[in-house]
Amino acid sequence: MTYPTILSASLFLLIVFSVERVCRLWGVPSVIVLVASGLLARPMLDSLGVTLGWAGTLVPIVGTIGLVLIVLEGALDIELRRQRVRLIGATFFLATAGYLICVLVFATIGRFMLGLSAVQAVLLATSVAVISSAVAIPGSTFLPPKAREFIVYESSMSDIIGVLVFFSLLHSDGSIQGAVLALLGGGLLSLLLSILCALVLMILLLRVSGPIRFVPLLAGLFALYATGELLHLSPLIMVLFLGLLLNKPSLVTRFPPFRTWVSSDYESTLSEFRTLVVELTFVVRGFFFVLLGYWTDLSDLASAPAWISAALVLAVIYGSRFAMLRMVLGRAAAGPLTWIAPRGLITVLLYLHVRAAFSLPSYLNGAIMLVVLVSSALILVASFQVGRRLPARVPGKARFLPPPDEKLIAASGDEVVGESREQV
Repeated sequence: MTYPTILSASLFLLIVFSVERVCRLWGVPSVIVLVASGLLARPMLDSLGVTLGWAGTLVPIVGTIGLVLIVLEGALDIELRRQRVRLIGATFFLATAGYLICVLVFATIGRFMLGLSAVQAVLLATSVAVISSAVAIPGSTFLPPKAREFIVYESSMSDIIGVLVFFSLLHSDGSIQGAVLALLGGGLLSLLLSILCALVLMILLLRVSGPIRFVPLLAGLFALYATGELLHLSPLIMVLFLGLLLNKPSLVTRFPPFRTWVSSDYESTLSEFRTLVVELTFVVRGFFFVLLGYWTDLSDLASAPAWISAALVLAVIYGSRFAMLRMVLGRAAAGPLTWIAPRGLITVLLYLHVRAAFSLPSYLNGAIMLVVLVSSALILVASFQVGRRLPARVPGKARFLPPPDEKLIAASGDEVVGESREQV
């Protein structure tokens, strides 16, 4: 049993690596192929009499680990500068407004169509109201750097807002007043503790010497994340802060006690850590989406109510997003960025909590999966729009390159955020 298991795991990773490479070459979001592989694997294994009963248990565990790693990876790619203040403000506004609009619409439908209470309706609505950074961040690599930075900020903030509101409601006394009090108190406490924990973890990397530094750092990160979840806080803020601090240690080392803490080889150390995070993220994402596909019942996907529900959800998501992007960033930004609002890992995790808290119609399982698959596939529309505006492909370079005039593309960072619609 030992060697067949090792062989199966090794072959699985090699297959996932091949899928990732081919999808990147063709410009197809790998999440679609990975989930589809899991969907096809289930009937094949069933025909052979093989049942993976542990798949349902591993999905939320692997998904949570993947979420932490993906937010950390995205934060490590962000460089904090004063020029980014407008960008941060715009992404926070868009993430908050997008969440509120979707929750208002979906909760109203859930309350009257499914007979849910107000709190239950908001919980269910939150699961599909947040952008999944697990799909958005790796799926936006074809964008120019500033536009990709926009997606990293927006999707991470959307995750944080959604998780904070969700668990405040889930662990409240069932009333709106109790949920609001839990949200305000939990939000402030989450912010303060996240800053403190991020500083401690950063110091750990700066001060610990020797060949083993990254494993204790990641172990501490996951331990603090799990503790934050058990206390019903929002530990994703800590993950985001840690990545930002590691990428710009001067935020801490400018103070006298810490000025000599950054050694001359810090850049190479950070590069090694970033490489480790990227590798681990690849492994976890591959396992999660394949297991998610295997765990999904194909009969749920074939349900007519599931397709109708998914179509309604997608129409609200992209209709409201187009309107907001056009209002905040101008008409040009309402092009490619409109289609980069995938639902994925975080959506599935929150929905699993909702399904465990109260009963829901079974067709919603299929609706959630359809929303995840279709919203991921719609990223192809954005890549097509970006590709149409590019000069001839340069041999040896990435398939999607920034166009000469970044204003033609959705969100050239804070330059677009700071301009009026007429200027864009």
